[in-house]
Amino acid sequence: MRLLLVRHGESEWNRVRRFQGANDVGLSDVGRAQAEALGCAVKRGYRVAVAYVSPMRRALETAELALAGTTIPRVPLPDLRELSLGEWEGRTVDEVRALEGDPYHAWVRAPLDCPPPGGEALPEVCARVRRAIDRIGARHRHDDDVLVVAHGGVISVYLCHLLGVSFNALWRLRIDNGSLTIAKPPRLVCVNDTAHLPPSPRSMWFDTSGVGDAPRSENPTSLWAPPTPDGDLAS
Repeated sequence: MRLLLVRHGESEWNRVRRFQGANDVGLSDVGRAQAEALGCAVKRGYRVAVAYVSPMRRALETAELALAGTTIPRVPLPDLRELSLGEWEGRTVDEVRALEGDPYHAWVRAPLDCPPPGGEALPEVCARVRRAIDRIGARHRHDDDVLVVAHGGVISVYLCHLLGVSFNALWRLRIDNGSLTIAKPPRLVCVNDTAHLPPSPRSMWFDTSGVGDAPRSENPTSLWAPPTPDGDLAS
């Protein structure tokens, strides 16, 4: 089985760098264009048997736009939902950074050790995501292409599992909106393919060097940051 792991297109809260997590937010205009471009790439390069989709609106919209005009089944899987960020949800990155001690910076550096208050534990997220992938694997032949439309946090957690690295490395894995990551469990084939996406301002990788340093970006308004999970990385 080949897993085509897709992060949903840009949402309205991604656009303004507001943490989403369990909040059900729809796609922005950019996100809809990303979903359509993703669909062209998937239809052109793969033979998708079925799409398993997070039940959250931004993922469902991405799947519908990407697979428009096809008869590919869309199957919602609750275990693919984005991880919860507890008390940070609904706040912007700047608002969280302004809290005492800049907890956002600590979270980016070590998300396992420094989770947001009330947030979902990363090992628990991994357990449910692996449960979903196991269910998918049990339903498909070894040569099936299976589309999984989910979130930045969900995909990053699963990649940490495949790579056998600590969840503290979570945000060292860049998963852009509308990107395609491919795995043939237990192997990882490619990460964050965005060649199919329309041109847009590209942010630099999140810089966590030096405690207290501000993030650096070619365009500060489009800074990539860890999910607001879906946050999806406050992005």
